[in-house]
Amino acid sequence: MNKIEIKNTLLEITENFPETIQIFVSRGFPQMEDPEKRKTFGKNINLESALKLKNIDVNSFVKILEETIEASRSNQDSSLNTVDTKLDSNAINVVGLLPCPVRIPLLDKFNAFNETYKKQHNTEIKHELQAASVGLEWVEKNIVGVEDSSELPDLFISAGFDMFFDEKMIGKFKKDNVFQDSSNIDNFNNSFKDIDLKDPKGHYSMIGVVPAVFLVNTAELGDREIPKSWADILKPEFEKSVSLPVGDFDLFNGILLNIHKMYGEEGVAKIGRSLLQSMHPSEMVKSEIKKAAKPAVTIMPYFFTKMVKKGGTMEAVWPEDGAIISPIFMLSKKDKLKKLQPVIDFFSSIEVGEILSHNGLFPSIHPDVDNRLPKENKFMWLDWEYIYSNDIAELIERCLNIFESNRG
Repeated sequence: MNKIEIKNTLLEITENFPETIQIFVSRGFPQMEDPEKRKTFGKNINLESALKLKNIDVNSFVKILEETIEASRSNQDSSLNTVDTKLDSNAINVVGLLPCPVRIPLLDKFNAFNETYKKQHNTEIKHELQAASVGLEWVEKNIVGVEDSSELPDLFISAGFDMFFDEKMIGKFKKDNVFQDSSNIDNFNNSFKDIDLKDPKGHYSMIGVVPAVFLVNTAELGDREIPKSWADILKPEFEKSVSLPVGDFDLFNGILLNIHKMYGEEGVAKIGRSLLQSMHPSEMVKSEIKKAAKPAVTIMPYFFTKMVKKGGTMEAVWPEDGAIISPIFMLSKKDKLKKLQPVIDFFSSIEVGEILSHNGLFPSIHPDVDNRLPKENKFMWLDWEYIYSNDIAELIERCLNIFESNRG
């Protein structure tokens, strides 16, 4: 039973569900990371009281906890039940790291599709569709060190640039033409009319994006103007005034790469100097109630702006020069396309696009999805020419080093 009781103490919850510890830490309970502090602090306060102290919505937080537990436990279950596809040559192996807000509805939709697919094609689909929050551990266990493409999943979905272009991970296989874009979507959603998201080399498919926007605490601006662009964020007046999603490596690395492309190494140094602190997006939304070290600006996924209380001091700003995007990629093995095509069509469908866009505010690339965005909202995209002309993994490492040496 994964249900959270709000009258239980934090200690009881974390002892029963250890996977929730990092959720508490990222939401403003740093003492929960230390075992001794967790015992002394956690046993004396229940969940409901703790969240009220932080002015965090109880129902939203409980939902995040329960989804994290479900994701973790389903991961354990799948690891116990997964069939070695080497012993079942007919099986299709589908894995993915899905953004947390849409994982459950996507998984429900996929399970229904899976049943139909097995009946129609007499083929087993083995799948692990994990929450992005548990992705790093999964990657280390399943991707790092793989040398033979036959050991890779037949279809893989994840956001970000890291593992897809890293020569130590999946990136090394693109040189051997292991993957092929077979999504059959040539005309992308009109939301992206100003940028070209189609991979010209035909390796990578894309199903949606995770946009990064600003959340401005107007009470902390002082005589500074509200920043309207990424160039504004790099100005000296915002040094040690910005909160960044450093822990969200997919989006954060996308931010660093785009800043480097637009403003060079000095731009990366400037955004390092702008950092006041690293916060989880859900904690950023509540930053107006912090007693000290309040960021004037937080950079966060667009999804979390819908948690902002109306009438407060927090104002969401879509950058005029474009919301930096972390792409949600899909990689499909060319030698399995005949069996994979219905699965590819599923993830490229309008139904999945609407779940991404409407449930998670992750704009879909599907041309028929209404992303419900104002026409003036632009996106900032790294672009394929830049991607293919750089060693992305090496560039990420270099940007991280510059950022760390200059961070506020």
